[in-house]
Amino acid sequence: MIFGFFFATVSSRMVGLIGSSNNPVSGMAIATLLISTILLKVTGTTGAEGMVGAIAIGSVICIIAAIAGDTSQDLKTGFLLGATPKKQQYGELIGVFFSAIAIGAILYLLNAAWGFGSDELGAPQAMMMKMVIEGVMGGNLPWALVFTGVFIAVAIEILGLPVLPVAIGIYLPFHLNAGIMAGGLVRLALEKRKYASESDKNNCIQSGILYTSGMIAGEGVVGIILAVFAVLNIDLDISSTISLGNIGALVFFVGLLATIVLFANKGIKKNK
Repeated sequence: MIFGFFFATVSSRMVGLIGSSNNPVSGMAIATLLISTILLKVTGTTGAEGMVGAIAIGSVICIIAAIAGDTSQDLKTGFLLGATPKKQQYGELIGVFFSAIAIGAILYLLNAAWGFGSDELGAPQAMMMKMVIEGVMGGNLPWALVFTGVFIAVAIEILGLPVLPVAIGIYLPFHLNAGIMAGGLVRLALEKRKYASESDKNNCIQSGILYTSGMIAGEGVVGIILAVFAVLNIDLDISSTISLGNIGALVFFVGLLATIVLFANKGIKKNK
């Protein structure tokens, strides 16, 4: 319990408390997997049993960190809206219960549709965690690379730069990083341009965040729908009849970025 409370406290203090959803779940989960796998191996719990144990420990800490970060966000939001902590805790418990059922079912659905680690469902974080556990248990983990990453992270922190974006850019595949970078450049452009007042700037940025949050949620919903179609063997491949090509896809992507700017600007007009 003390161990779990420690990680929950650290996680809640590391997440952004206002206007941010940054939660270092991945980093804390990987660090936990690394430490727990080493301890299990030292104590003689190796092989499949040790790997399952490490995954179980990592899962518990990962869930603790995620809930702690989410709770810190929710309590702050509730305070701003006038909610009472007692009722919010009831809501948190209900949310955890039903989300556990929903997420478990969705994970089974995704695995049945494509399988984790496949081209359709690469799961880069899960594959990296798998490599860490197998590398420690098998004694072939490239420790030189691990410590190189540690020292790079320390150097970045000393320079006053955020480590998390750099780490994400290293281990996520390029097709995901490209979208993240493009969205970051759009926000940078919106932040750097001149506004009539600071309120207009905040309304513009917040409207853009709300819109892109909806895009992320929509992508998740569409992914679930496509998984259902895949399990039911419903073919939705229209590439033989409609093909944008590389140029068309690039134009479509630029148009998508333009919609972010459009809806961000609507945030300024709406509050006038």
